[in-house]
Amino acid sequence: MSRERRKKILRFLEAAAVAAVVLDLAVYFLGVRPLRGDVVQNENAYRQESLQLKQLQLRVAQLEKFQQELPTAGDKLNDFVKDHVPPRQTVFSDAARLVRVLTQKSGVQLDNISYKLSSKKGEPFEQLGLDISVKGPFPNLLRFAHSLETADDLILVKDFSFAAGEHGTINLRVGGVLYLTP
Repeated sequence: MSRERRKKILRFLEAAAVAAVVLDLAVYFLGVRPLRGDVVQNENAYRQESLQLKQLQLRVAQLEKFQQELPTAGDKLNDFVKDHVPPRQTVFSDAARLVRVLTQKSGVQLDNISYKLSSKKGEPFEQLGLDISVKGPFPNLLRFAHSLETADDLILVKDFSFAAGEHGTINLRVGGVLYLTP
């Protein structure tokens, strides 16, 4: 083999090697490097979606457990009220609700309400003493007193007292007894 031919073959191999290196660099910078960033982003997105999926699966499990317990929750609540809330406490809350509703219906403002549970033995009904102070215009006070006497609960009004209030209003103090059903 001649020297020139060897030089041509060597130049050809060198050119092929340089072309392969250039082609390798071009593929790396144009294909691999941008895709590496996309792969990292996709891996991060996959981790986040996987974490969200696990959180949602836990939430679904909690909601399924809650849904299974829901039908019995009402019964448990009724049992708790029956077993743990004393009847006297329900009487006080019922009396407060009644007075609040009547003041709203008649358009007067409630100033004060106090209770005194009677401790007399041998009576057919327990008695809850009421002392209510309201203020408002005279027709509304009359409406309140009338609605108090004609309420569905048995209330005996024992005394009234009127006093002058501020800005043309009148204060009404009502003393009475709420008879409690046994």
